[in-house]
Amino acid sequence: MSRKALLIINRHARRGEANALKAIECLTKLGLDFTEASVESSHDVSDVIRQYRDQVEQVILGGGDGTMNAAIEGLLETRLPLGVLPMGTANDLARSLKIPLTLPEACDVIANGTLEQVDLGWVNGRYFFNTGSLGLTVQIRRKLSKEMKHRWGILAYAITALQVLWNNPPFAAELCVDGGEIKQMKSVLIVVGNGRYWGGRLTIAKDATINDQCLDVCSLNIRHWWQIFLALPALYSGDYASHSLIQGFRCQEVEIRTEPPYDINTDGESTTSTPAHYRIIPQAVSVLVPDNSR
Repeated sequence: MSRKALLIINRHARRGEANALKAIECLTKLGLDFTEASVESSHDVSDVIRQYRDQVEQVILGGGDGTMNAAIEGLLETRLPLGVLPMGTANDLARSLKIPLTLPEACDVIANGTLEQVDLGWVNGRYFFNTGSLGLTVQIRRKLSKEMKHRWGILAYAITALQVLWNNPPFAAELCVDGGEIKQMKSVLIVVGNGRYWGGRLTIAKDATINDQCLDVCSLNIRHWWQIFLALPALYSGDYASHSLIQGFRCQEVEIRTEPPYDINTDGESTTSTPAHYRIIPQAVSVLVPDNSR
């Protein structure tokens, strides 16, 4: 017998409105018992989860990575498991969980998948599923319009990245790794990852998983905009061994200092700034993932 679920769909996500009825139809055909609740914005998601905590046994959430991030505090407080319906532009969480990006297949995972405990990243009191980054990603977010995302999808990020790199020089950063080793670098982008994927199809580290109880750090140390093309193959593969333009390492926690302070994006939303203290929160949230035994 399926568990009673709370369905929340962010209709303001890139594919939210267009796919809301399709998702409801798919879930109904699969025999899921759910109650739909509407939200005005992603900021309301955790409050709605709290409101239904005694009426449901799981949460089904439709939206992009920002919407998924907005649910974290509600999920932690209620301990309800999460089913993911990817409806955003990048859908990094779904990719990291190996959840199909087509709605019928994602709905099937919710109906027939298995529960898995996944880690969370934490920075300055803010949680994230996939990444907490500074530099290029924050500048892209500021410059990228909603209309451009809707028109070009994932390609909009690449176009905007080139525009940002043209106008912004590298910044200096000091990293203290696991309370000991100090690393100095000049970077255009530092990504601290909990999941495997970021930016849609880029890989934070070739062997990263969202339940390995580690953070993976990637620094893009290019000095000229055109060098991004030299780094792209490694950014896609996540293999940074001996790469002169990318520095990568694994840790449990890391502190990052910059001068002046730099804003930090957690799962695509600007939420805090340097100095930043990152750490891993092991096995924090229960999520429905594909059942490999089927």
